Amino acid sequence: MVAVDNLSLQLYTVRGALEEDFDATLARIAEIGYTKVEPFGVTAFADRLAESLPKYGLSAPTTHAGLLREDSGPIYAAARRLGIGTVIDPHTDPARWQSADEIKVIADGLNKAAIEAADHGITVGYHNHHFELESTIDGVHALEILVDHLSDDVILEVDTYWAAVGGADVPALLGKFGDRVKAIHVKDGDGTLDNKAQVAVGDGTIAVADILAAVPDALRVVELDDFSGEIFDAVQGSYSFLTGEGAPA
Repeated sequence: MVAVDNLSLQLYTVRGALEEDFDATLARIAEIGYTKVEPFGVTAFADRLAESLPKYGLSAPTTHAGLLREDSGPIYAAARRLGIGTVIDPHTDPARWQSADEIKVIADGLNKAAIEAADHGITVGYHNHHFELESTIDGVHALEILVDHLSDDVILEVDTYWAAVGGADVPALLGKFGDRVKAIHVKDGDGTLDNKAQVAVGDGTIAVADILAAVPDALRVVELDDFSGEIFDAVQGSYSFLTGEGAPA
């Protein structure tokens, strides 16, 4: 089982609800039992997060932000305001993962960002999709090549679902990356690119137990990119499965 204080929810999961009522959505997340969230669009939502997070006893240890594509100054300012210690770049162009030289450029950008972020007391990380694993160079997953060129100061948030979709042996990959993996995205589904086929954690085909065992100390961040039903059913189901609270005996 996952301890509640080591469990978070990526707010992209409930983006539709946030558009309808930001404050009520965070209230519902807290009511389910989550104590941590992972924002996206942190500069745009900073004011509302600053009001609602403490109101509902929520904290945000991590956030997604495009450090390699956006002006980093406002990102770091928003993170510091909200008490966020780790800023994770969530996406790069898939076309950049086809050559080792271009992957090294990505690594250089992350290494530079880590130096800048350190001046603000912030750690930098990278989050993968499927293509960083699907692409192999000389038999090696492109994501592994990235890691070989990262400074020790850059952490990983491995999206375990997309790593599986990309063809990786996810528990083995996590074991190889070791302590660099400070957070993981925990999601479930049928293991395809169909976002609508994602389901509550525990209801799909992903080897969730093996994945969690491979990185016992990493922050577990629940995420669904999409869902065919009522999204809060999946948010609640994931919480119940992972924590054992309210789960079937």
